[in-house]
Amino acid sequence: MSLAQVHYISAAPGDAEKTAGRFTAVGPGVSQALLAEIEPLVGYALPDGASHRPADAELRSLPQAFTYAALSDGSRLVGRTVPARGEGTAPVRFHAHAVHIPSGLPLPGDRLPVEAWRSPHWVSATPVGSAPPDPLGALPPGPAPVREGLDDFAVSRGPWLAAVLADLRRASEEAAAGGPVVLVEKQTADVARWLGLAAVTLPRESVERLTFTTYTRRPGSSTLRVVGALPEDAAAAREAGLRVHVCADRPPVDGTPDMWARTAARVWRSRAPELFQEARELPGDPFAGGPLAVIALCNGVALGPEERAAAAGWAAERPYALDAERIGRLVEALASPGIDDRTGSEFDAVGRLFGALDGRCPAPVTAPLAAMLVTEAVRGGNGSPELPRRDAFTGPDGEVTAKALGPEILAELESGAGGTRPVARTVQLLRVARLLGVNVTELLPGVVDRLAPALLAEASGEPGPPAFAPALLELLDEQFDVRTALLGALDRIAPEDPGAVARFLERVALPFTGTQALPHLRMCAEAPGAMTTLGRDRTAVWHRVLRAAGLSPFAEPLVLRTAAGLVWEDRAPTVEEARMLLEAATSDAHRAAGTWARLVDAALGAPAETAGTADAEDATALAHDLLQAFPQKIGGRERAALQLLDLCRDLRTGAPEPGWAEQVRTLRDRAAPLEPAIQERAFTALVERLLAPDRPGAELYAFVRSDDADLIAAYDRAARAEPTRTRLRTHPAYAADCFTHWTAHPHAGTAWTTTAAALLDEVLRPAVRGMTAEAVAEVEETVGRTGSSGRANAFRDWNRSRALGRLGRRIAGRVRRG
Repeated sequence: MSLAQVHYISAAPGDAEKTAGRFTAVGPGVSQALLAEIEPLVGYALPDGASHRPADAELRSLPQAFTYAALSDGSRLVGRTVPARGEGTAPVRFHAHAVHIPSGLPLPGDRLPVEAWRSPHWVSATPVGSAPPDPLGALPPGPAPVREGLDDFAVSRGPWLAAVLADLRRASEEAAAGGPVVLVEKQTADVARWLGLAAVTLPRESVERLTFTTYTRRPGSSTLRVVGALPEDAAAAREAGLRVHVCADRPPVDGTPDMWARTAARVWRSRAPELFQEARELPGDPFAGGPLAVIALCNGVALGPEERAAAAGWAAERPYALDAERIGRLVEALASPGIDDRTGSEFDAVGRLFGALDGRCPAPVTAPLAAMLVTEAVRGGNGSPELPRRDAFTGPDGEVTAKALGPEILAELESGAGGTRPVARTVQLLRVARLLGVNVTELLPGVVDRLAPALLAEASGEPGPPAFAPALLELLDEQFDVRTALLGALDRIAPEDPGAVARFLERVALPFTGTQALPHLRMCAEAPGAMTTLGRDRTAVWHRVLRAAGLSPFAEPLVLRTAAGLVWEDRAPTVEEARMLLEAATSDAHRAAGTWARLVDAALGAPAETAGTADAEDATALAHDLLQAFPQKIGGRERAALQLLDLCRDLRTGAPEPGWAEQVRTLRDRAAPLEPAIQERAFTALVERLLAPDRPGAELYAFVRSDDADLIAAYDRAARAEPTRTRLRTHPAYAADCFTHWTAHPHAGTAWTTTAAALLDEVLRPAVRGMTAEAVAEVEETVGRTGSSGRANAFRDWNRSRALGRLGRRIAGRVRRG
């Protein structure tokens, strides 16, 4: 080994201007280009406040710069720069002593650079004589190995350990960028100790890339990866945007997200640095959280939940990488009863580890994991589907676990909190009860009665399959009695909200293809496909869904409610669909199923149609049939509205009971608030009957005397309609009857007198004017015959006044023109 030596000393007063110093001795093989590169690396600046003429003790206490640097030609430099006693006007100068390591060669003894920081080789003065110094064949370490005292130092720097190690790891990467990591300590020896910690913690190739100096006044301009600085220079380093760790100040508050660094810090605080080498022997990324966490747990180092989860996850992926002894120690550490901060991710990772070890290791080895999993499932509430197999709890270990957890499981399942307890929790408790052999037979009916509606409620708030679906299907596959009871409970509640059940079954494919009848569930499962296939033909969908039940509505009336809820859900059937529903089963079946209310909604929601159409007749006929079929069920406002529709039927097709004009008004008031379509239908039927030639006089009189503005307005609209106008023009007797009626009640209310006068002038007069003289004479004769001679005279005067009025206006116009 041949290591060329270099000595450098700071400039004295009177030296050439702008010269910081000069090389006083240079060994063979170090070119001028390398010297230019080395000079800034070995420079030195006194700290602020340093004495101009320090005593010997003060001189020794000044910071020393121990440096390791990579040069541009691939060679490296290791050296020390220290203050030295000067002469005359320069009482303090600095002296640098370094060795040049050729490219590709290690340090003597294959040592790391940091091991030479206390080497007795370093001198603080240039050897006497001008000859180049002899190359070194060795660079002995200091009087004590680099690891001596590092444990105590690491413990003293506990709050900073994780953050500093994380930054040192990043600085050791091949493509590290962003300027140096700055370690601020009051003593440069402590910076060297940080580098010693890195040398032990990091892999060798990373350590060799970690160039450094233990002291500089200008961290921002350094090309090294790690630099030491005094506290007074920390602010300038922060302003330069560097990562600064002030280890002589208050401890940091925020932790580092680097899991490997957090684990490494715990290893150092446990005074077990030998574990780093042990971890590096495991496969995988050396800076992954898993390998070091595994070794730490196997050696009794306490870790946090994220680190434990990483260890369990790593071991689950590589169960072959650990021998039986390490697996046993890892399981013991993970399942320790003293841990009280486990998280869901840790629980899941341990579940995967158990799955990887189950069958590979003896049951006594994995039993603590199985016990921990179910204990966490019961007491921690974790809903993960990863649970041990049932045979993992045979023997004494299973009995102990069941004895401890069984009462807790039963107490929670029995509690009335099932309505608010998440579905995943109930499912988990039932699964764990089976694993431990806990008998829940007596509690099962109440549990599933609370679980069934909770399934629908939780699933309704999620767009896709609910989170609890995998665990629920596992439960139903594992436990036949739970499956039977739960499917039965869902079938019982399906008639109340079949749409919700159908949507749930689309998201969660429940296994109900066995021997259970489950008519309502089968209907709910059939509905989405039927709607997709048959589209808007709701009658066809109804028949297909009803067939899926496998039961007749006569035998099980509730299938009517389920089918109606699936097909119409929150809508009312049309009149035609309602008549189909009414004919599909007896009135008793509809009463039992509650579907009679949907039929009532169909009748009340029917749109107003033109009088005499088939739809209008169907709606009134439906109302009549509903009143006959459900006299005890229909009451209040709905009954009055249906009676009003039924009266419309009688007004158009039969002979209603006397007093129907008043009855329309009475039923309208009882049915308030009345559907506009029904009111329109009833008013139209009434006024059309009142405008008919054979109208009863008593009904007409009652109508006029009511002075009901809405009814009279409907009468006015019907009288102006084309059917009435045509009849007036073509039937003199009808025109005579209308004249008699519209002039017979001069002292009725304002609404009627105003309407009658307008009808005489705007409807009847144009009709009479268009008649022949013979027809007009017939009108006059009929008015006199059915009324009196005075009534005939009134008609002549009414008819003449209009004609004279036209003649007078014509004459007046001629006079004005003359």
